[in-house]
Amino acid sequence: MAFDDTTRAASAPRLSMRTRRALWVWAFLALPVLFYAVIRFYPTLDAFRLSFTDWNLMSPPKFIGLKNYREMFASPDFWQVFRNTFAYLVIGTPISLVLSFTVAYFLDRIRFGHAFLRALYFLPYITTASAMAWVWRWFYQPAPTGVINSVLGALGMGQMDFLRSTTWALPSIMVTAIWAGLGFQVIIFMAGLRSIPQTYYEAARIDGVGDWAILRKITLPLLKPTTVFLVVFSSIGFLRIFDQVYNMTTNDPGGPLGTTKPLVLMIYQTAFNSYQMGAAAAQTVVLFTILLLISLLQLWILRSR
Repeated sequence: MAFDDTTRAASAPRLSMRTRRALWVWAFLALPVLFYAVIRFYPTLDAFRLSFTDWNLMSPPKFIGLKNYREMFASPDFWQVFRNTFAYLVIGTPISLVLSFTVAYFLDRIRFGHAFLRALYFLPYITTASAMAWVWRWFYQPAPTGVINSVLGALGMGQMDFLRSTTWALPSIMVTAIWAGLGFQVIIFMAGLRSIPQTYYEAARIDGVGDWAILRKITLPLLKPTTVFLVVFSSIGFLRIFDQVYNMTTNDPGGPLGTTKPLVLMIYQTAFNSYQMGAAAAQTVVLFTILLLISLLQLWILRSR
């Protein structure tokens, strides 16, 4: 009997060290993965289901098919919000990338006070979005309260209705959003610049290549992975813009006349002001689709690299 047990134990398959390590890793990751799936994946999938229903939080959801999508795509307000959202994306992303790269490029060459300046640029990124938005709202107020209009008045120039103008409200909020994310992008660009081997620059200077040619033929091509990451990261940030718009247009969120309202704010108002949860879910599905397409575009760019 003892011989049979020993033979059975010896003949049983033994797990390799690699397999046992993988089992331990997944054992430790099981709870975080489950938690993330519950708070992320399940609500995302459930939003698709709710987008086909009429639900006001008080009564059970009622299936209505594609009615929410038909009403959404037929609404002029939705298309205005859609244009506003892509205006933030198309205008804000390139401006923020050009500014952050310019700052990072010259800041990387500074030796005296480098750490202080880097921290100074990064400070707005860690500041509470609502507090920062209210500070900028104060800047944009009419004189003598608003700092910017006070300066314009001192220079003999006319005052501007930054947040109450259908022309200037969106650019004014966009300036705030760009300034808020500038520090993070500067830090990432600087990390990318520091990762480029100095031997490339030394060889180029020995060959007599100028600074502009070095920037165009060495720095920018080798920064492509960093740039791709920041393009996608910044694009998603502008597509999901909410805090600056909501706090800077508190009296009329998304105003004036809805010229600054992004899709996320529209979802918030549809869900928690009108209590039309099904319609808000349909708008969420549209936003999710846009973000998914941008993520797939990122994968395609990285693969083409």
